[in-house]
Amino acid sequence: MNWFPAALLTALATATGDTILKAWFAHLSPGSMAIVKSTAPIPFLLPLLLAISWPETDLVFWQTVGFLVPFEILALLLYMQALRVSPLSLSIPFLAFTPVFIVLTGWLVLDEKVTTAGLLGILCTVTGAYVLHIKASRKGVLEPLKAIAREQGSRLMLAVAGIYSLTSVLGKKAIQHSDPVFFACFYFVLLGIVTPLSLGALRWVTNGFGSNDKQSGPLWPLKKTGRNPWGAWWAIGLTQTIMVLSHMWAIHLITAAYMIAVKRTSLIFSVIYGKLIFKEKEITQRLAGASLMVLGVGIIVLAG
Repeated sequence: MNWFPAALLTALATATGDTILKAWFAHLSPGSMAIVKSTAPIPFLLPLLLAISWPETDLVFWQTVGFLVPFEILALLLYMQALRVSPLSLSIPFLAFTPVFIVLTGWLVLDEKVTTAGLLGILCTVTGAYVLHIKASRKGVLEPLKAIAREQGSRLMLAVAGIYSLTSVLGKKAIQHSDPVFFACFYFVLLGIVTPLSLGALRWVTNGFGSNDKQSGPLWPLKKTGRNPWGAWWAIGLTQTIMVLSHMWAIHLITAAYMIAVKRTSLIFSVIYGKLIFKEKEITQRLAGASLMVLGVGIIVLAG
C-alpha cells in the first residue's frame, strides 16, 4: 500500500475511534477513558504480535521505547480530558498543529528536511484551525486564536499536538531500529499493559497508599451500567488496530511531517461526526476550515 492511502485510513480510523469514545465513555474520568482506549486493541494486536517474527532490537530501540511510554500516557490523559469537556469539532482540530511542531523535532531528532512546498502545505493545514473560529474574527483578527484560551479542549489538544510532534518522530526512530508491523503491535500492546498499571499505581499513591481506595470506586471502567459497553470497547479496539498498523506503515514510507499532516485530516471526519452524532453547530465554517486543510494535504502530496 502507498503511504497516502495508509495515512488517510489512519485519519478515518482515528476519528471513528474518538467518536465512539466520546459517545460511550465521556461520563468517565480521563484515566478510565485512557484505560478503555489503551486496552481495547490488545485482543487484536497481541495474537498478531505472537504470530509474526520478531526482528533483532538494539539498545537504541529500548531506550526510545522507554522514553516514549510516559509521554504517550501523558498525551492520552490530556486527549481524553479534551474529548470529555469540549465539542469534537473544537478539540480535535488543534491536533493540526502537530506538523508545525514536527518540522522542528524531525530536524532535531531525525535530521529530516522539509521542502518549501511541503512546508507551505503544512502551514496551510494549520491555518485551517484558524478558519474553524473565523466567525470570532469579527471582534478582531486575533479572536480565533484567543478561542484556544477560552476552550479547554482546544488548549489540551494543543498540548497533545506538541507531545505528538515528539512521540511521532521518536516512533519512527524506533521503527528504524526494528520493524513497522512489529513495533505497531509491540508498542500498543505494551501501552495497553503499562497504562492501567501506571494509573492504578498513581491512584494508589495519591490515595495514601491505598487507604482510601474503597471511596474512589473501581479503576476498571467497564463495570455494569445502564447499557452494555463491551460492544463499544471492541469497536474501539478494531479502529485502534487499523489506526496503529496503517500509521506505522505510512510513517515508515514517508517523511514524518508529511504523514502526520495527512493523518490530521481526521479533522474532516471529526467535524462530520460532530454534526451527525453530537449535533454540533457552525458546521459550515468548521467544514471550511477542514477544506483548507485538505488543500494543504494536496500540496503535500504534490510535493512528495
